[in-house]
Amino acid sequence: MTENTSPAKRIIKNTGILYAKMGITMFISLYTTRLILGALGVADFGVFNVVGGAIAMLTFLNAAMASATQRFMSHAEGAGNKEKQKSIFNVSVILHFIIALIIGLVLEIAGFFLFHGVLNIPENRIHAAQAIYQFMIVSTLFTIMTVPYDAVVNAHENMLYYAIVGIVESLLKMSVAIVVVYTLADKLIIYGLLMACISLVIMIIMRVYCHRKYIECVVAPKKYYDKTLMKEMTGFAGWSFMGSATSMLGNYGLGIVLNHFFGAVLNAAQGVAGQLNGQLSIFSSTMMKALNPAIVKTEGGGERESMLKMSLMGCKFSFFLFAFFAIPFLIETPYILKFWLKNVPDWAVVFCRFAIVRTLIEQLTVSLGTSINAQGNIKRISFIKSILNIIPLPLIYLSFRSGNPPYMMYIISIIIWGFLEGIITIYFTIRNCNMKFINYFDEVISKCIKIFMVTFGFGLIPFYFMQETFIQLIIVILSSTITFLTTVYFYGLEKQEKFFIKSALKTIKTKVS
Repeated sequence: MTENTSPAKRIIKNTGILYAKMGITMFISLYTTRLILGALGVADFGVFNVVGGAIAMLTFLNAAMASATQRFMSHAEGAGNKEKQKSIFNVSVILHFIIALIIGLVLEIAGFFLFHGVLNIPENRIHAAQAIYQFMIVSTLFTIMTVPYDAVVNAHENMLYYAIVGIVESLLKMSVAIVVVYTLADKLIIYGLLMACISLVIMIIMRVYCHRKYIECVVAPKKYYDKTLMKEMTGFAGWSFMGSATSMLGNYGLGIVLNHFFGAVLNAAQGVAGQLNGQLSIFSSTMMKALNPAIVKTEGGGERESMLKMSLMGCKFSFFLFAFFAIPFLIETPYILKFWLKNVPDWAVVFCRFAIVRTLIEQLTVSLGTSINAQGNIKRISFIKSILNIIPLPLIYLSFRSGNPPYMMYIISIIIWGFLEGIITIYFTIRNCNMKFINYFDEVISKCIKIFMVTFGFGLIPFYFMQETFIQLIIVILSSTITFLTTVYFYGLEKQEKFFIKSALKTIKTKVS
């Protein structure tokens, strides 16, 4: 990719590459989940989700922690300062090595309390659960130490290599699932061990490639250590890590609280909801993966107005991409889960629907966080969000203790993590980046909510007037798709955005022909 390539063309190219990767990995992942659920059974699948549940959050933690290195790398790359990039890389390697040690120590200490009175696990599976926990720690350490390399790849917007690594990782996970199906040993322990091995393999692949491809990837702390840069990056990475770590802790804590009151079987339902919601989220997060580096580079170049326009477009398009697939899933959740899984765990349908609603709300502010990170003043918002990330845990605990049903967990998390955190993000984007609320409301909130309501309403018509069959599913999908695309094109898009989409389609057509 050349330096003079326009941001729009880079985003189109990178998004196309990432969608191709997504199309492959999504089906592999769905098939892998079915294999694992069938091989482990509902109980062991629930045990893995509650004990090794943090593994599912590592992708998010990895991306959040990489933002500091990626931000500084993008600014230095824009200035063409390779020596500074080498300093940034070395400082990042040191920081993440220290973070890995601290996280490993914290997880080991936490493990003692988890297995002595907190987790509700069948006695005959305690040994397997403890083994899974240790594998989770090893996997976490490998993933954290891969962050500097992941950040370098993203700063260079090398989405082709990122896509290749993602496909390799998915194929490895499917291979693990097949091994687990046929192994005669303890399937749960084998699954945890092999998943930890995948993290090691991915770390090696990233390290070897980056050291050969990018000249700034030179590990020489004595030569490239910069005290001022260390202080600056430590501050940014520290606040960024605090927010992402508490978010991971909060989400993982939900599973522990749920397990404490309702047992491992309900964790299986939560695991299914997480898998389904995660796959649907890929469509919007893939676009953001391509858009985020462009937002940071635009702010680094001093183009604040262009950065804000790009950010608002990111919020809107991210919501559209998720809603496009989420609306028919919301309507047809029971049938889709029966079609996908042989045995649908109790409460899985309700959990899936609530998880989708929460993610829809989060999409409305998803790229505003990138704008705040690009601006650099993240101390106050990180502190406030860190508190909000933990608050749902005691509230959910008290709710369950009072006898409320399991879905109250999602209602509380939607109110705090969806609505309240969204309001905080909007406030700090206005405060730090001078965004005008009226522009955000008109461009994002108003259009997204109206389009969602109209599409959801039209999708419900065949759902209520037809019997639950595969034909009904197809009609619901067609109805919502046609309504959604029509309303988005004529009401949801500006002239510039229509031109952007036409350019993307033209580029794809040229490549295919």
